[in-house]
Amino acid sequence: MLGEILLPPPPVAGGRRFLALHLPTLATDRIRRAAPELPADRPLGVWATLGPRRVLVAVDRAAAMAGLRAGQALADAQAIAPELALFPEDAPADAQALEGLALWARRYTPLAATDPPDGLLLDITGCTHFWGDEAGLLDDALARLRKGGLTAQGGVAGIAPLAGAMARAGHGGPVESLPLADALRLDAGEVAALERLGLRRVGDLLALPRGPLARRFGGALLERLDALLGHRRVVLRPVLPPPELVVMREMLEPIVTRAGIEAVLDVLLEALCAKLRAEGLGARQVVLSAWRVDAAVQEVAIGTGQPVRGVAHLRLLFRDRLEALSPGLGIERFALEARATDPVASGLQTALAIGGRRDAGAALELLDRLRQRVRVRRVAMRSSHWPERMVQGVSSPAVSVGWRLQPAVRLLRRPEAIGVVASVPDGPPALVRWGGAAHRVLRAQGPRRVAAEWWRGEEGSRDYFEVELESGLRLWIFRADDWHLHGHLP
Repeated sequence: MLGEILLPPPPVAGGRRFLALHLPTLATDRIRRAAPELPADRPLGVWATLGPRRVLVAVDRAAAMAGLRAGQALADAQAIAPELALFPEDAPADAQALEGLALWARRYTPLAATDPPDGLLLDITGCTHFWGDEAGLLDDALARLRKGGLTAQGGVAGIAPLAGAMARAGHGGPVESLPLADALRLDAGEVAALERLGLRRVGDLLALPRGPLARRFGGALLERLDALLGHRRVVLRPVLPPPELVVMREMLEPIVTRAGIEAVLDVLLEALCAKLRAEGLGARQVVLSAWRVDAAVQEVAIGTGQPVRGVAHLRLLFRDRLEALSPGLGIERFALEARATDPVASGLQTALAIGGRRDAGAALELLDRLRQRVRVRRVAMRSSHWPERMVQGVSSPAVSVGWRLQPAVRLLRRPEAIGVVASVPDGPPALVRWGGAAHRVLRAQGPRRVAAEWWRGEEGSRDYFEVELESGLRLWIFRADDWHLHGHLP
């Protein structure tokens, strides 16, 4: 009797239908898509520090076939598969990838939501006719995901959590046959506690009275069970596409002069910047498209270092770029689109980002004007203690607020072998042989040990010293197997 009461309600004609997509290896698939040079048959794992332990939190198919699993100690995993490629967990990147997939899934329905950490939920009510039926839509979604290098499985049901449970279980059998771990999203401890009582599937729970279950496992278990069966409402929060930041103008008469183009551009800039202000955004890339009467389409684009929504600044950046437009017999339609945007920082934040200068705006405008003619790059810090990897050149000039460049070491392109005499074995340098001459060391500070990045499969360490020669030169040198000069200090 109790089991009958808890069963899902029968399907209602015209009721809502949900499609769930489960991406069990999203974290490793994201890494493989970003690093196509990794051999497909090389095991790949993602690790994180949980308390005092380093453990695997995700593995790909190749790693699973090698006997690795999530929750395994990293040392054990490396012993089982020495060729294992390891990457640190990046939960924000995984969440961003999942949201991007939800936006992609809007091709099937406007109601597409993320189901963290590795799932999507789509309300496909009334949306299946383009694919024939629900099975056709599901097959199309799975095929496209797999073609994009993503492992995926799916399910369709009239209850969103039930569709998700079917997707995670990998089959669409009766609800009673679904494994509890997949159906109720239980952690390993909860699964073990239920299995000790012989409870492995949803049907095992449905056969038991609710009272003892609530007393033994708490109300959360029954809440998830009720949601699975459709007795508890689950709110779907669909992702929203970014605002459409484009303005267009149709011309009554074709425009053939530079002055006419500039006049239209001014009108478009005013309208676009008003949209940007309303959204709290600034443009990083703006594209002007022009349709000629002979059906040819031309585009000119400008880029900025910081998000911008000032008409005068954008007009100045477009001034030289407009020469690339050839009106021909005339331009009959214009469109101006902000294709890349970012939230706008306050004036104080912008000044702090480039060193606290009060004339930060003028400096950024100058950089933007240079960017239209030459490639502008900046130094960005990377999360690494290995000197060769601490910084990188990036094309985006955006600087995060509070970022400061550390006291500079001018690194050599590659470390240069030198000779060193220490006052005591393994002690600080007393004499440096470099450039065909011997240099006495006045002061030496160190050592500072830098260990190799073991997750890249590297071994060893370096002991770094800052030394000042009697000539006044300050060098940054290290001892590994031999001594090397790595850079010059200010």
